Amino acid sequence: MKYLIVGLGNPGTEYELTRHNIGFLTLDRIADIHKIHFETHRLADKAEIKYKGRQLYLIKPNTFMNLSGKAVAYWLQELKISKENLLVLVDDVALPFGSLRLRTQGSSAGHNGLKNIELILNSQVYARLRFGIGNNYAKGQQADFVLSNFLQDEFIELPDLLDKAAEMVYSFCTIGAERTMNFFNK
Repeated sequence: MKYLIVGLGNPGTEYELTRHNIGFLTLDRIADIHKIHFETHRLADKAEIKYKGRQLYLIKPNTFMNLSGKAVAYWLQELKISKENLLVLVDDVALPFGSLRLRTQGSSAGHNGLKNIELILNSQVYARLRFGIGNNYAKGQQADFVLSNFLQDEFIELPDLLDKAAEMVYSFCTIGAERTMNFFNK
């Protein structure tokens, strides 16, 4: 079984540790655990791991957040992976910092990366792991907030949260979305 695991974020060192890059950070954590490295390919940085008999393709689109759908569609087609085996990791301001929620479908909720994926795939039916980044910003300041770095106390919690997100990725690929949601979405 093959899976496409997509971490959303923006390429470049200026975005590296921002809230909007939590998808990239999660895939970087998985790569560190498995001692693998990403290589730049068409539209994305890509790495591969085998996990319990499954082939996981990890991609970090280098198209910038608002054009993520182009990379997702390309790699789904290139690797011949069905949308049922697609998981998108994304930041979510509607969830408190550190909350993790897996969903098998849904709206973009205003997230530009998800909007573009929906547009390109012509569907809202694909799994997404929503990583709560909180909403500690004034009205009209959402863009600045998501593109800002985590606070010091958030940085301290981040490694454990990234490990939990990695566990959810593995679970999605081994026991499926429904059982993963039942186990982790509390």
